[in-house]
Amino acid sequence: MIVWLNGASGAGKSTAARYLLDLLPGSTLYDPELVGSELRLMLPAARLEEIGDYQDLPAWRRLVVDTAAALLHEVPGPLVTPMPLLRQEYRDEIFGGLASRRVPVRHVLLHAEETILRARLARRTDRARDGADDPAARERALAHLESYEDALGWLKQDAHVIDTARLTPRETAERVAEAVRAGAGACDIVQTPEPTAETLAAGVLLFDDADRVLLVDPTYKPGWEFPGGVVEPGEPPARAGLREVTEELGIRLDSAPRLLVLDWEPPRPPGFGGLRMLFDGGRLAGEQIRDLLLPGPELRDWRFATEEEAADMLPPVRWNRLRWALRAREQGRPLNLEAGVPVG
Repeated sequence: MIVWLNGASGAGKSTAARYLLDLLPGSTLYDPELVGSELRLMLPAARLEEIGDYQDLPAWRRLVVDTAAALLHEVPGPLVTPMPLLRQEYRDEIFGGLASRRVPVRHVLLHAEETILRARLARRTDRARDGADDPAARERALAHLESYEDALGWLKQDAHVIDTARLTPRETAERVAEAVRAGAGACDIVQTPEPTAETLAAGVLLFDDADRVLLVDPTYKPGWEFPGGVVEPGEPPARAGLREVTEELGIRLDSAPRLLVLDWEPPRPPGFGGLRMLFDGGRLAGEQIRDLLLPGPELRDWRFATEEEAADMLPPVRWNRLRWALRAREQGRPLNLEAGVPVG
């Protein structure tokens, strides 16, 4: 298990984490900032200039998950992780990756009002690696307060909140320990196993009467997606698409959807690639849209989007696949793609 202590700089995460080690038997401190520091030493300067924060590195987010899983093979756990995680898509990616490795997460937000955070940061002494005072670190911490305020809306819904304004670090740790023992902050996120080989996946495009396409927002990975999922062994792909639509949205389609696109996705480590199929599920009636259901552990939201809107919502690979699927729907014939490019 991981106890993830989230919050702004000045909330008391690191100090509370040290006290928490005494309160949770077998616990180990796990600081993902060390992963970021080592990546900074290994990556070329040109790559580092492209990002604003090491959390923007896909390699950092992957390594955070992989390192946590590896540590839990060496120590009994839990891991205590004091780390701000203020972008929801990064939370999705990291917590989803942990869930796929069957690592439970207790997400705890240590909160204090901005005036209190600023006062604490003003008193704090930050040190660089050489031991010298590091005023730049305080400036970065102050700059992150705006990001924290922007993230509070989803953080308070996602995490168990502990207000640290009137608590000592020891009292904060005691509150966290009590919450963890009570099961608070548990992330009921879908556990999608990491693939170990090429996979076959089936997605279903559903439309409203304005021909906008239905997109869903998964809790366990960044970016919007089509309803659908991995085809089980021995399962017909079209039937898998129907099953996923029913499981994800509570919609039962009357007939098998017709194929729009078959796309071979090449392996890109750490992914294995495979075949991706998109089917046309047709237009949804008004009552079907009204009765849409979302399974909380798997999907956060849904919306209908135009082709132009979808371009801003979907990751590039999925957007390209949707673009060709819409052309196939217009032409009334399926398209065969390899790495997103029509062939034949």
